[in-house]
Parts: sequence; C-alpha cells; structure tokens
Amino acid sequence: MKYVNASNLLPKELLSAIQQHFQGGYLYIPKVNDSITKRQTDYKTELEKRNYRIYLKYLEGTSGKQLRKIYHLSESSIRRILLKEKRRYQKMEEMIAQILPLWGMEPKQIKQIYPSAWEINHSYILKSYDNQSQLERNSKITAILSRHNIPVAKTVLTKAGGNYIAHQNAYFLMTKKLPGNNISDRKDQTTAYKMGCAIAQLHGAFVKCETEIAFWDNSLLSEIKGWVRETLEDHEWQIIDHETYVKEAKTLEAVYQDLPRQLIHRDVHFGNFLFYEGAFSGYIDFDLSQRNIRIFDICYFLTGLLSEETNDPFTKKEWLETAASVIAGYESIIPISSKEKAAVPCVMKCIEILCAAYFIRIKDAKRAQDAIRIFHFIQDNEEKILNFI
Repeated sequence: MKYVNASNLLPKELLSAIQQHFQGGYLYIPKVNDSITKRQTDYKTELEKRNYRIYLKYLEGTSGKQLRKIYHLSESSIRRILLKEKRRYQKMEEMIAQILPLWGMEPKQIKQIYPSAWEINHSYILKSYDNQSQLERNSKITAILSRHNIPVAKTVLTKAGGNYIAHQNAYFLMTKKLPGNNISDRKDQTTAYKMGCAIAQLHGAFVKCETEIAFWDNSLLSEIKGWVRETLEDHEWQIIDHETYVKEAKTLEAVYQDLPRQLIHRDVHFGNFLFYEGAFSGYIDFDLSQRNIRIFDICYFLTGLLSEETNDPFTKKEWLETAASVIAGYESIIPISSKEKAAVPCVMKCIEILCAAYFIRIKDAKRAQDAIRIFHFIQDNEEKILNFI
C-alpha cells in the first residue's frame, strides 16, 4: 500500500479538520463501496416517492388513520411525513396569495387539493403549469367541450381579460369549481356503470370537437415498439423478459388496425371524473388528452383500480364485476365492437408494460413492480375477463 502525505493531497481546511481528531500517524481511508452507496441512494429515493404518494392520498381525502393502515406506519410517522411535504409547498401558497388580486380576489382561503392545484375561497380552482402550451391546450379543450354542453370547469378571466397568468417561470389557470368530489365507494357497481356512461359521453363529445383543435396523435402500439422497448432493453429486461414483451407486442400489432381511434382523455380515474349526490357532475384535467385507441380509456381506468394503494383492495370477483359494469355503462351509449372486446386483455397488459417502463424511467421501482404485478393478474385471468365483458 502506498502512503501519501495528506498535506500534498487534501485542501487546508479539510486537513485542519482531520488534525483535530488525528495527527502524526498513518490513517487508512477505505474505498467507497459503490454498491452500498447505490442501495442507500435507491432506498432514499423510494422513501421520497412513498412520502409523495402518502401526501397525494392525503390531499385526495384519505384520513391519517387510513394512511397508517395502508403504509403500516405509526401516527407520528404519518404526521411527520405530511408536515414535511406541506412545507415543500408553503412558498407556492405565499406566491398564490400575491397573485390572486390579478383575478380581483382576496386570499381568504387557500387549500391545496393536489400537488399542482389549490381550491380558492371555496369556489375556484387554481392550477399551476410548467408548460405554457399544455395550459393553453387544456384551456381550449375545456372551452370547446363547454360549447358542446359537456360539464367542464369554465375558465375565470383575469382582471385584464386574459385566460391565465404567467408568474416566476410558472403559469396559472383559474377555473370555477365544479360541484362534486372524488368517489369514496370505489366498489359500488352502480357507480361503475355511471363511470362507463361518463367515459362514453365524453368520447361522444370528443368526436364532435376533434376538428376544432389539433391534438397530439399518439399510438399505444408505437410507444410499445418504441421508447417502451428501448427502456426495457436498457435495463436488460429485468422487469419483464424479452420473450413475454415480444409476444404481447405482436398480439397488439395483429389487432391494432381493428381498434377505433379517436380523441381520448388518457387519464381516466375517479379523481378526474366528479360525482355529486350520486350523479355524475363533471370532467376535469385534459392535460394528457390525445388521439389514441378509444378502449385505452376504459382499460386504463380498470387497471388503475388494481394499482391503488388502499387498505381495502379489490378482490378478483369485485374487479371483474366492476369491469362488466363499466363496459355495460359505456355500451348503453356507444357500442363496443367484438374485436375491441377481444382486445381488452391485450390492451390492458400493454398499458401495464408501458407504465412499468415509465416508472423505470423516473426511478420508481415499487410502482414499476406494481405494474408488472397487474400485468400478471390480467395475464392469469384473460379468459375470465372476456367472459365478464
């Protein structure tokens, strides 16, 4: 082992700090264990993402008691996590209080309801965007749907007559608050039927307004064969093996031309479809709206129910019954072809492969594994799914 004079290697400040503890002898400094450091970094990242999910569920209305059961944490741990996450957004709330006069409003009540959205004075919703074009597209979609008598949140103009405010590298859109809230009884079959009806009603309105605005023309198949494959390949097929991927990609490709394409919501879940006193009351959040296969919305919603972190997860029977109710509700307004129904399990599996690749990209290992768990659930129950729908 070669010895080096510390005075020839270390900065004076660091050498002085070391000399306060040790001097005049040989000091061995071990090499950094890269694998241990990586595990520690990964663990810290997973904790941060878990804490974010806890805060998100809290904003959606999950109680502290429910959060303790879901995440198996103590009351003090939940309080600490929520307090830490709230502090991250404190400066944003201070900024919001400063810009509200631009809409002629006083900051009487500012309540965060989502990481990027706040309820203002019990009557309005203020949403922040990093992307100006995304905000403008969302605002335009909302205006078009409103003209077609679709229940959406209407934009509140600023005092200067603008649709939104640009402030400190962010963009803020104010809308009127729609009546209703998130569904608490996710397993109610009547609600599932109404959800299917609501998806169909939105699809019907989307068809009417497609010619009024240019939308992102996307393709589940292109994504699966493109960036999804590249991501899985870059990670050496650890999350899903190459053979399984190829099988599902080929199955999707074989049926894809038979699946109707149109403008879809792309982010269908109970948080974006509101209900008031048991009746559907409105749609929100068109940030991801795009042209794609129309059954994507139904499949995404149903697989999303399996991914929710809850202390009362769906049993197989409950989920299959919900799938049947959603499909029945949709078909009460818009027929679904036999080829579309036959493709439902394949589309569901490909959505989960896509989700797994996405979560790998953002380094969320737990949610990537959850997506693959749902993939295998669909794979194991394909025949039952087809029988129920």
